[in-house]
Amino acid sequence: MNAVSHDIIVRPIITEKSNRMMLRDKYSFEVPRAANKIDIRRAVEDIFKVKVSGVHTISVHPKPKRRGRFAGKTRSWKKAIVTLLPGSRIEFFDGAGL
Repeated sequence: MNAVSHDIIVRPIITEKSNRMMLRDKYSFEVPRAANKIDIRRAVEDIFKVKVSGVHTISVHPKPKRRGRFAGKTRSWKKAIVTLLPGSRIEFFDGAGL
């Protein structure tokens, strides 16, 4: 495993929607804003030893939030949805709400 690969994948995203997507061999990760699709593909293949068939990226924009009189925004971040070849699974996610 390459140390650079672990810098690309910040954390997995585990929500109800991502659990439904896992049934279709799609996994969600938070990645750095500077990461591109090629970097994300190589990092997932290196860390989890699977074959990736596609990568989609989404820039999540900040949303306004309030705590009483204090106003602010959530942070902006980048999400990657990785599609694996049929039959491939990431063992890390097995049992994560499925």
